[in-house]
Amino acid sequence: MLNRRMDITVIYTIFKTNQGGIAKMKRVYLDNAATTPTASEVVEAMEPYFNENFGNPSSIYSFGREAKNTVEDAREKVAQLIGADDAAEIVFTSGGTEADNLAIKGVAMKNKEQGNHIITSAVEHHAVLHTCEYLEEYHDFEVTYLPVDENGLVNPIDVAEAITDDTILISIMLANNEVGSIQPIAEIGQIAQKNDIYFHTDAVQAVGSIPVDVNELNADLLALSGHKFNGPKGIGALYIRKGTQLTSFMHGGAQERGRRASTENVPAIVGLGKAAEIALEELDEKREKMIKLRDKLINGIKAEIDEVILNGHPTKRLPNNVNFSIRYIEGESLLLNLDLEDIAASSGSACTSGSLDPSHVLLAMGLSHEVAHGSLRLSLGKYNTEEDVDYVLEKLPAIVDKLRAMSPIYNQK
Repeated sequence: MLNRRMDITVIYTIFKTNQGGIAKMKRVYLDNAATTPTASEVVEAMEPYFNENFGNPSSIYSFGREAKNTVEDAREKVAQLIGADDAAEIVFTSGGTEADNLAIKGVAMKNKEQGNHIITSAVEHHAVLHTCEYLEEYHDFEVTYLPVDENGLVNPIDVAEAITDDTILISIMLANNEVGSIQPIAEIGQIAQKNDIYFHTDAVQAVGSIPVDVNELNADLLALSGHKFNGPKGIGALYIRKGTQLTSFMHGGAQERGRRASTENVPAIVGLGKAAEIALEELDEKREKMIKLRDKLINGIKAEIDEVILNGHPTKRLPNNVNFSIRYIEGESLLLNLDLEDIAASSGSACTSGSLDPSHVLLAMGLSHEVAHGSLRLSLGKYNTEEDVDYVLEKLPAIVDKLRAMSPIYNQK
């Protein structure tokens, strides 16, 4: 399978390179769930902290104090974005993956004498799933992977019924990174709270797209990542509610109040703070715009292409997420043909795009391997326009027709 992918990539790269002289009408980026362009205001805010205000926040002299004040200002902005009561509850990390790891491993290892059972879902990001699998394999934890319905939603009743005397942590994502379904997190958080169990939510896809309030969600721990809402890559944060007992898995310093050793990445933290500030200011306007473009994409694809399945909840979904399974074609071929038209899209999460295996999310939702292989995720961002959507709706049906014409299964149906 690996050799096949390498052959396809090489052939495609040569073909794409040889098209260098062909002028394209438009370039459309519709993979904002994978990453977003860093806002110019964010880049501008970061720039002085590379070579002018370069101090180490742990130093006691003026250079360090200035950097420290900047870090704390950014911490306050992130806290405001997610409704945290105290900026001290924000711990900066290298991104969403580290934040998820710190939450799950930190709570598990600190509280293992109280129990060894964790509850999560079958559709979590691999940052959660692989961390839980690690705890199962190397530290004798037991993990319950809850099923989801055809829309990708966890039933809170299933959460309550899975709780045992040994349950110490529940981890359910706020919004799915592939199909965009928004989970009933507040209700699940209430169940955790009622049973005195720590509750973690991976909110990486949600923060900056929908209103997020850790108190309304009843979350003890919440992970976010800057590059998902026009901040820089390599920076994220974990909200840790005051009183939550967890242990750090990075050692070597007392930074972040002893919860995450390592010299603070000041420029990136500044960028995250600025991105959080902008996201909060623009949230309502951005969400309204995304819903309009999203629904136009969904309705247009349904109208122009037959035998498509909208994946994810039809209404309880992220405002920028469109995910379809298109029968009788492979997602990989679809993505390559879209790229030839300078349309960037995805067939699933960026972390698994190097694999030919179908999405674990779509399989958990009950789709067959064949149908899941034909998935297409189009995720909008703040810089997308109605013209971008029109361009995709112009090019996509023709690509599907071309690929289906080469499909023996489609021609025999």
